[in-house]
Amino acid sequence: MKFATKAIHAGQEPDPSTGAIMTPIYQTSTYVQEAPGKHKGFEYARTQNPTRLALEKNIAALENGQFGYCFGSGMGAIDAIAKLLKPGDEVVATNDLYGGSYRIFTKVFERYGIKFHFIDLSNADNIAQYLNENTRMVWAETPTNPMLNIIDLHTIKKHIGDRNIIFAVDNTFATPYLQRPLDMGADIVIHSATKYLGGHSDVVLGAVVCNDPALAEQIKFMQNTCGAVCGPHDAFLVLRGIKTLHVRMDRHCENGMKIANYLVNHPKVAKVHFPGLASHPNHDIAARQMSKFGGMMSFSLKGDKYEDALTLLTHTHLFSLAESLGGVESLIGHPASMTHAAIPKEERAKTGVVDSLIRLSVGIEDVDDLIADLSAALDAVA
Repeated sequence: MKFATKAIHAGQEPDPSTGAIMTPIYQTSTYVQEAPGKHKGFEYARTQNPTRLALEKNIAALENGQFGYCFGSGMGAIDAIAKLLKPGDEVVATNDLYGGSYRIFTKVFERYGIKFHFIDLSNADNIAQYLNENTRMVWAETPTNPMLNIIDLHTIKKHIGDRNIIFAVDNTFATPYLQRPLDMGADIVIHSATKYLGGHSDVVLGAVVCNDPALAEQIKFMQNTCGAVCGPHDAFLVLRGIKTLHVRMDRHCENGMKIANYLVNHPKVAKVHFPGLASHPNHDIAARQMSKFGGMMSFSLKGDKYEDALTLLTHTHLFSLAESLGGVESLIGHPASMTHAAIPKEERAKTGVVDSLIRLSVGIEDVDDLIADLSAALDAVA
């Protein structure tokens, strides 16, 4: 099946008891057994749930993976993957990553003797000097949050080679519609399905996909043992959202390109970070490993004043000031004080998260209305 067909049909069958075309919400905590160990494949809802299973199969198919596991949030998924490590292990991660990922790595897992190296992976060759006998994981986001840096996944995989290193990629910004990291050598793909997969700002959920059976068994063990599973209604909502993922992403991408071109030419804008622009660093790599460029971007203002950013943030109407991203409605945010506040100021500055940086999640509204909204807000800036 091609992608659009997978989005609607993969992992889903009509309900055997009623013929319902939508996977039912199996709102149950346990399942009746005919005899001890004799059951219909389900024992206890933390371990298995039919609604969750349908979603896991669906997301795995979209990523061209064999195994999928869903969690109560994107952070729950990241937590499970980090628990594959042990004291003394080292992780090489991009230095421009979601603030929540940075926080859990530095504030939680560093306490258990795991060492993290946060480096600039926009030049993938930088990784070579950090790989050693203790390296057990490489963690990449591409495009990154919030600078939209592009990481060459093929080159990262070339440096890892056949070493015993897990290559994990957070594919939240791109979605499997635009990019499939497993096809480029990644071992694990992580999603905050709260974002584009759900697509309607009404659910919190995380997902992990892989191909290696041994690795899948470890992830399944973490999911069941630690228990950060999603509920069946949340799984239902993401299943429903995925059915229109390809249609929504086409409009996100179309609107994103038009807005990026508008901002590039605005006299009050200092710099626009959007991989679809020919001037964007590693644009050629993005064009090679992504089918389109997405709806996420960030930009800074001339003079780099927090006060100017605050003025803009409080003068939009269609772009709602809120955390999160990937919904059908457009959102605007201030990474330094919102999504990336957990990262120390000096570390933020190194990656370009300056005081006037503004992040946009471009929705699927009429693009002319969105541009008019931004234009009015920029006019309010002194």
